Formats: sequence, C-alpha cells, structure tokens
Amino acid sequence: MSGQVLWQAFTTRVLIEYGAKLNSLVAAPYHEYWRFVTPMFIHVNLLHLAVNMYSLWIIGPYVEKLYGSAKFVVFWVLTGIAGVVASYLTVRPNLAVGPFGRFIFKAFDEPSAGASGALFGLVGVLFVFGIKYRKELPEGFKRAFGTGMLPVITINLFIGFLGRGFIDNAAHLGGLISGAALASVVSYRRPEDSQGSAIVWRVLQMMALLVVAVSFLQVVRHFNVPRFEPQAQNTPRDLFLNYVSAMNQAHETIAAVVYEGDSSSVDQTLQRLQSTPAPDAAAEELRTRLIALLGKTKSQPTASPSPAPGPRRETKLDDKLFAEFAAWSNDYNAWLKTTVQHLNQ
Repeated sequence: MSGQVLWQAFTTRVLIEYGAKLNSLVAAPYHEYWRFVTPMFIHVNLLHLAVNMYSLWIIGPYVEKLYGSAKFVVFWVLTGIAGVVASYLTVRPNLAVGPFGRFIFKAFDEPSAGASGALFGLVGVLFVFGIKYRKELPEGFKRAFGTGMLPVITINLFIGFLGRGFIDNAAHLGGLISGAALASVVSYRRPEDSQGSAIVWRVLQMMALLVVAVSFLQVVRHFNVPRFEPQAQNTPRDLFLNYVSAMNQAHETIAAVVYEGDSSSVDQTLQRLQSTPAPDAAAEELRTRLIALLGKTKSQPTASPSPAPGPRRETKLDDKLFAEFAAWSNDYNAWLKTTVQHLNQ
C-alpha cells in the first residue's frame, strides 16, 4: 500500500485481515465471533481515527472520573460490542428501502470498523447519569449531562442520516442504547463504596481486557487465511464485493511493482483476476483491460536502490502505459459509483 490510504481508506482486504466486522465471516461456515470485539479498535483511515480519539479525549474523562477506570473499561468494551452486534443484525437488504430504511439497515454486507459505537455508549452513560442523579448534581453539571446531551445526540444522528450511505448508524444506536441501559443499573463511584464492590469491578475489567486480547490473538491466528470459496459468491452483492476486492488487490500489486520494485505477487493477482467472476458486462470489460495492463507491468523497470539510506527512488510507468492505466481508473471509478448507487436502491 501507499501512504495515500491513510487519508482515503484502507482496502477491504486490509480491513478484513485486521479484524473488521463482516457478516459473512461471523456467520457459518467461518464463525469468526471475535469480529464482534476487534472492530472497535481499528479504523478505516487516519481521519476516522483522529475524530474518534478526539471524541474519546473529550467524553472519556467524565465517565472515568464518575465511575472509575474499572467500570469505564467495562462500559467501553460492552457498548462497543453492542454496537457491532447491532451493525451485524441490520444487514437486511429487504429493509434498506427509502431514506429512513437506509438510515439503519444496510443493503449489502461490507466491512465495518471504528470506535463510534463505544463512543455513543459513553454518551448514553452520561445522558442517563444526568437524568438519574439530577437532584444531586450542581447546576453546571445538569447543563452538561442528562438532557444537556440531547443536542449532541441529535446532531450526531442527523449527521448519520446525511451520511447513511457510509456511516454505520446501527452501530451508533446500539452503543447509545446499551450505554444508557448500563448507566440505569450501575451506580457511579461513591466514597462509601465497599471494597468488595471495587474488587468485583476490577475482576470484570480484567475479564473485558482478556476478551479483547483473545480476540486479537484470533486476528493473528487467522491472518491471511484463505476465505470466500468461489462457489459461495452467488448473490449479486457477493459477486460485487468479491470483484471489487480483486480489483483492489490488483491496484496494490501495480503500486508494488512501480514504486517498490516488487513483482512477486503479479502472477498470484493475475490468477485471482482470471478466476473472479464479473458482475456484469462492463465489469468484464474492465477486468480484461486490467489483466492486460497488469501483464505489461511485468516488463517495466523496477525501483532502483537509493544511494543513501532511506526509501528507494520511484520509477514511473512509461507514458503510454500510464495513460492507459489512468483511463482505466476513470472508467472503473465511474462503473463503481454507478453500481454502488444501484445496489443501495
């Protein structure tokens, strides 16, 4: 990959390998249930990470000071899992109809990742805390918590409605509702709390952290394991996702040849492209052109070693091949945009 993905988005394959939620991998025959945990710790690009970590920096300290670090960790993990579960349950193409249907439900299975569900969980905790203890709170805290959180919730849900094509609103709502439910039954940290209660929460904290650790151990164990048998890709959505994944891999292979001088994966990528069914005639024509372009890169000069420590000097495709690749990219992006809009209808 190039550094460009930090600002755009990691490819589908990368997100899946590092633990993103994908319904088809959680369900049979794969049963990768650890994907209910890992998505809350990975993000699709650097901006996604920065926004969520800034939000955590603003909201997290309030929850931790009110409930203690042990309860905070338990809240984070449980509400994060609840958000992923909600995302899993709302991949319902038959219900993703109209603006409000697409606000919650998803028309097709795609990778989902990010800490937003857990962040909404913390918002739910503060919302219920402010209502539950409104008689004990100073005036300033009443404005910040409880009903004071309503504008924050409303604005974020409105943003989610505007971005319903790419924002996982079900995960946000799952986190929000689970956080509110936890705060309704769990008391905040009081000076008179018993030592036994503190020990119980420390045990729960360690169990939550253990669940996270075991889940990422599963990521390591399943890293780069072949998945998605060709015969399973029989629905239009599956054909589309498998095809796009193959195209993304080809992009990465071409970049590796041009900028890293690494042609080791060219043959493997060509084999996958040739065995990947195209969803329609236009996709078939695009695939044929890309196979030809990928074959031509094998005869291109590779990156030369830098005379000084540091990255290698870049090489470029010859002008004619570069123009062909640029034209192909424009045609592919136009096809992708049209096909995604069609699938979301």
